[in-house]
Amino acid sequence: MALVALVAACAAGGTLTLAQSPPQVTLSNGPLKVLVYLPDASHGFFRGTRFDWAGVVGRLEYANHFYYDRWFSKMDPGTRDWEVTPEVIAGPNTAITGPVEEFQRPLGYDTAPAGGAFVKIGVGVLKKPSDGAAYSAFRLYEIADSGVRTLDVKSNAVTFTHDVAEPGSGYGYSYTKAIRLTTGQPELKLEHHLKNTGRQRIDTTVYNHNFLVLDGLTTGAGFVVKTPYEIVSARPPNGALAEIRGQSVVYLGDLAERQTVTTPLAGFGSTAADYDFRVEHTRAGAGVRITGDRPLANASLWSMRSTVAVEPFIAIGLEPGQEFTWTITYTYYLLDSPK
Repeated sequence: MALVALVAACAAGGTLTLAQSPPQVTLSNGPLKVLVYLPDASHGFFRGTRFDWAGVVGRLEYANHFYYDRWFSKMDPGTRDWEVTPEVIAGPNTAITGPVEEFQRPLGYDTAPAGGAFVKIGVGVLKKPSDGAAYSAFRLYEIADSGVRTLDVKSNAVTFTHDVAEPGSGYGYSYTKAIRLTTGQPELKLEHHLKNTGRQRIDTTVYNHNFLVLDGLTTGAGFVVKTPYEIVSARPPNGALAEIRGQSVVYLGDLAERQTVTTPLAGFGSTAADYDFRVEHTRAGAGVRITGDRPLANASLWSMRSTVAVEPFIAIGLEPGQEFTWTITYTYYLLDSPK
């Protein structure tokens, strides 16, 4: 495995813990207190091959509410990721928290021979299994080269950089992701910069899974998901649990174990103005607004008893040497306050 460099620079006032397992940092700007897990191949909170390792938010506190936590009670390496059991057991590629991102299309998988290398942005160079099966995000792949990671930590921000090159296939990238808290505001920004450093074109989609766990509330009556457009869905949710009402998905009853509410959130336009989602709970009196500065390529809602996940997607296409940036902004609020 290639050398993995993890360099931490901690400004005065930052709280950085590298001796613990898992490594983590706590950010604060006054209104927000945010626990962020750091990437680490040996002791990191998430070491799977589905999601971006950088910037796993373990918990966020605002105005006596918390917005992220573990939505699963157990983790079992033998559990398939899509199984929902009475004990809510998550597999190794899904056991992750908070706003987390996945680059859906691995680079070079289809053309790689069995046992050959392919690239998953945010993870590194992976090894294609000997069975040559089609790629599955739910499968755990062998990491052949983790690339080089650097880390910069300040009191209200943490920046991750990941450089990966796979000479055989010609794929490579330099990826920077920052979690930044806006000074004095209940606002968190995910700032991204991706550069194609290889010989091959990069075509992928990236989405944020947004595993919201609001005050530990059971997903059900009181929750509402709002969009700025009329929702069109070819697969509307189970009408006994939730229904689409114009620009909202309204939950009607509490979900039991093994029950899910899922639906596409189509109907958006071609500009970034429609990357604007709100998840609120009337009884808790709290909500979060999620906005992006790029147009949506897709959007969906996935939820189970312990989490509500709005999933906005954007498309990325980069020729060698080209660069792409995008920012996602999270604004946390109380329902009786200005938004």
